[in-house]
Amino acid sequence: MHILRLFARDRAALIGLVIILFAILLTIIGPFIVPYPDDAFEANILSRLEPPSWDHWFGTDDFGRDILTRVILGTGNALGVAVGVAAAAMFVGVPLGLLAGYHGGRFGEAVMRVTDVFLAVPSLILAIALAQLLHAGIGGAILALSLTYWPHFCRNVYSETRSAKTATFVEALESMGAGSTRIVFMHILPNIASPIIVRVTVGLGYIIMTAAVLGFLGIGVPPPTPDWGAAIANSRQHLPEAWWLVSFPGLAIFLAVLGFNLLGDGLRDIIDPRLRRAR
Repeated sequence: MHILRLFARDRAALIGLVIILFAILLTIIGPFIVPYPDDAFEANILSRLEPPSWDHWFGTDDFGRDILTRVILGTGNALGVAVGVAAAAMFVGVPLGLLAGYHGGRFGEAVMRVTDVFLAVPSLILAIALAQLLHAGIGGAILALSLTYWPHFCRNVYSETRSAKTATFVEALESMGAGSTRIVFMHILPNIASPIIVRVTVGLGYIIMTAAVLGFLGIGVPPPTPDWGAAIANSRQHLPEAWWLVSFPGLAIFLAVLGFNLLGDGLRDIIDPRLRRAR
């Protein structure tokens, strides 16, 4: 309850939560409320490049498709990719970080050196290179981004596990003969869940932005699937006259990234015991 009261006082975190909940709501009900569901995939040349109006609130693109419809449907794709990448990265990075941090030795050193190799290359450059090698589509984008993001989880969990390993409760469990697997996954993991939650929340915003870059470069979600990054890329040849082509997809990316960053910063300040004591 104390944490909930702290969260209620953090206006920035509340704003981020509202944005994220609204995006999730759009993902669920979006396909049922979009004004022109057929226009999301089929071209209508007679309606191309229409500015915002009562008929098309966000205007139409160069294929005559309703931009509002595509922005709403693109929300589900953006969140789906972000959640898929975060889940895959956690599945790889968290267990490796836990085992490397607890056991140390040659295994820990080997895991950390591989992690350092991945972290030495800028994530965006590595994601672009991997996406080029993989098959285009949502699955390819998720795999490419997951391969670039798991080291962040691994490094974070490794450092937290090294600190928790010296705690009194771990020494007590070892003295009672508890197995290392039980200690790591049943006791250490719950005690370091806070930084993992923060990493996931902030990381979702980063993943959405990176996925939009892949879409902008044409190596993300394939057309005609609604994608915010691809929508911005297709608008370049019509700027600055058709300003609405880039404004509304760009605003969607901005709000999604802002929402996750605000929520992540708020959670970091609230649930991290060290930061909470500092406050």
